[in-house]
Amino acid sequence: MASRAGTVALPQDLVDITALLDAYYDVTPDLSDPAQRVAFGTSGHRGSSLKASFNEGHILAITQAIVEYRAGQGITGPLFLAKDTHGLSEPAQNSALEVLAANGVNVLIDARHGYTPTPALSHAILKYNNEAGPGQPQADGIVVTPSHNPPADGGFKYNPPHGGPADTDATGWIANRANELLENGLRGVKRIPLNDALKAEGTGKFDFLSSYVDDLPAVLDLDAIRKAGVRIGADPMGGASVDYWGEIGERHQLDLTVVNPTVDPQWAFMTLDWDEKIRMDCSSPSAMASLIKRMSDSASAGTGAFDVATGNDADADRHGIVTPDGGLMNPNHYLAVAIDYLYRNRTGWNPQSVVGKTLVSSSIIDRVAAGLGRKLVEVPVGFKWFVPGLLSGEGAFGGEESAGASFNKRDGSVWTTDKDGILLALLASEITAVAGKSPSQLYKGLTDQFGSPVYARIDAAATREQKAALGKLSSSDVTATTLAGEEIIAKLTEAPGNGASIGGLKVVTENAWFAARPSGTEDVYKIYAESFKGADHLKQVQEEAKALVDGVIS
Repeated sequence: MASRAGTVALPQDLVDITALLDAYYDVTPDLSDPAQRVAFGTSGHRGSSLKASFNEGHILAITQAIVEYRAGQGITGPLFLAKDTHGLSEPAQNSALEVLAANGVNVLIDARHGYTPTPALSHAILKYNNEAGPGQPQADGIVVTPSHNPPADGGFKYNPPHGGPADTDATGWIANRANELLENGLRGVKRIPLNDALKAEGTGKFDFLSSYVDDLPAVLDLDAIRKAGVRIGADPMGGASVDYWGEIGERHQLDLTVVNPTVDPQWAFMTLDWDEKIRMDCSSPSAMASLIKRMSDSASAGTGAFDVATGNDADADRHGIVTPDGGLMNPNHYLAVAIDYLYRNRTGWNPQSVVGKTLVSSSIIDRVAAGLGRKLVEVPVGFKWFVPGLLSGEGAFGGEESAGASFNKRDGSVWTTDKDGILLALLASEITAVAGKSPSQLYKGLTDQFGSPVYARIDAAATREQKAALGKLSSSDVTATTLAGEEIIAKLTEAPGNGASIGGLKVVTENAWFAARPSGTEDVYKIYAESFKGADHLKQVQEEAKALVDGVIS
């Protein structure tokens, strides 16, 4: 049977919203099942009420744990509370507010009763703390989102006063305390009714949208976009950026069309992802099929509706870039172009600022950084590793292969310390305006200079024990000396940029590399691989990588 990937969802693909919401309130998690306990991944706690992994009990416990954590850390400023468009996000935000208000926390919710992108939350935290100044009460935040996950999922993420994702010390403490509260039947959780929480003295409103949109000229050259008349098509993909894009176009007088303003918790308008699931992944050709087709049809008809088209996931922390000549850009390709452009054009940045990337991002970024004369800092997967550099300006750009990145303001000061898909999407228009070429055309120029890599990720089956063994490997466990016909020049279990454990293994040769990491949610490990010697060589790298890893962990 032919795959339905890239085709519009059918009724049988849609989640039952009533059942989803009923389960949120009615299902009590079984804590003897690890899958039903609170567990923070790289982007918070995620799960589904239908699987007893994201239910009211989880959110009440996590929020009480956050209250206790921030008290222990001396965080006494307001807590910004935001949500995306997933069906579970509003009930989870309400549950959180009931606990926060009962504990006397000063909470700021959206003044428009709307949806808030993750980068707008990060921006709000940083702006508040900067204006408050040293020694004053500091703000933090919670954003209720599972990012690009399917409609049945919910997510809950804590951002401390630095504005970015909480580190593992914080999330580990919060998760442990939340599970204790669940085990004790939620005794110890303070809570008041929602109506009382909304009227509580400490509950206030904040205009996330205006704070973010009005500050954009500080980080982007919007004048250049406007003067060049760049035609922008922005697809919120049913996510939290839906109201932001229209306001960006109107307030900054850009030629910007919101391609699809629909918000639907079932995402019935979406095209199915590679596995025939609804997933708002703006880096996926299947999930972005409708926008890609619209761009292609207009280009072939000679009408050229847009010079740049963009997509964002549900909380707008990821970006997808579609050009008339190149279609949907591979995230690695766009990161390389963005880095090359920014470090050549941001004269207000620290001239010694480094380039930050995750260790599973393309090595063309290494070559671009070297060509710029900039130091490359390679860190483990997780945007939290970029936070210190973005705050200080010493790492003015941080990006990861999964279409997440942020960078500093034009004067070198911090913009956000969480991924900003709106920012990177708008940057594509700035690049087009200033360079006079599309980002995909500029990437072709980079490959002419540095070589053309082929990159892919595959999954390999692994038991829980094998995944644990992979996460604990040391470089000495790998005895191989060659990979796909080339001498191995590095075997890494720690990131070279900061010495932190990568929770897996990376093996590097002159023209290729692979990295293997255990999945946090499935019985597989992920193999990321790249070759500058073509698709056949990449396949050889992947095959030898799987054999090498299996041999070590079996």
